[in-house]
Amino acid sequence: MKKNKKILVSGGAGFIGSHICEKLVLKGNKVYCIDNLLTGKKKNIEHLINKKNFKFIKKDINQKIFLKVDEIYNLACPASPPKYQKNPIETVKASVLGSINLLELAKKNNAKILQASTSEIYGDPKEHPQKETYNGNVNPVGIRSCYDEGKRCAETLFFDYHREKKVKIKVARIFNTYGPKMDFFDGRVISNFIIQCIKNKNLTIYGKGKQTRSFCYIDDMVAALIKFMNLKNNFTGPLNLGNPYEINIFKIAKKIKKLTKSKSKLIFKKLPNDDPVKRKPDISLAKKTLKWLPKISLNEGLLKTIKYFQIRI
Repeated sequence: MKKNKKILVSGGAGFIGSHICEKLVLKGNKVYCIDNLLTGKKKNIEHLINKKNFKFIKKDINQKIFLKVDEIYNLACPASPPKYQKNPIETVKASVLGSINLLELAKKNNAKILQASTSEIYGDPKEHPQKETYNGNVNPVGIRSCYDEGKRCAETLFFDYHREKKVKIKVARIFNTYGPKMDFFDGRVISNFIIQCIKNKNLTIYGKGKQTRSFCYIDDMVAALIKFMNLKNNFTGPLNLGNPYEINIFKIAKKIKKLTKSKSKLIFKKLPNDDPVKRKPDISLAKKTLKWLPKISLNEGLLKTIKYFQIRI
């Protein structure tokens, strides 16, 4: 990868964004991290603050941005269900107004821009596994729609800017990702289970735990995103990125309980509205275009994540 690029990472103090900042800084790039800290945490990037090729800017991407950059990674949007449901209007604004501002910046700089889209654009899918050609099954007025529909609209904007204004875009649909720097209280299944197990509290399973997910370790995801950005061809995506290994929620709870040697008991609660029953990426396109496959097994990734949580709780 060419060094000394000027790269903007919006949402750079968040979970995935902070890992991307770290990798790009280590490669010698000048990295501008923009985050309004609504859900991002400054502690995620504090080890980078004093580096000469890193600059943190506390700013909302709903405001216009004036920087000279070569590349933009857009990860600025709350991704935690409890947090985006608490701030639904801000979530939609980040996806729509924020995307417009960053696309305009990319156009002005003739820069490449990567959109961190999501598997949530497929909603509660009726196709399994999900291919990029699947249009999804989304409730446009539900409690999750601020995120789902916001991300769908962002994809529309990206492709319209590409077609109409010739902006160089990359659209990645990110499936469930986990690892160090996850927010402890983001309401996601792995962080919930790890904290409950470490504290020997009841393990909360929604529904009967038969709903499935596919979990990708953060290092694999970041490697894929950077590879996608650095493709020399004009491939825009959308591109599914995730680990196709599928496991149900009941089994992941039992696995985390065993790895933490927890005394937690499993309890069952009502399944939330619009919670997808199945989620598994078809990553054939990522294999072909990026020559990429996740390398880190679920057990290995969970042990690393558990260790991170144990030190900090």
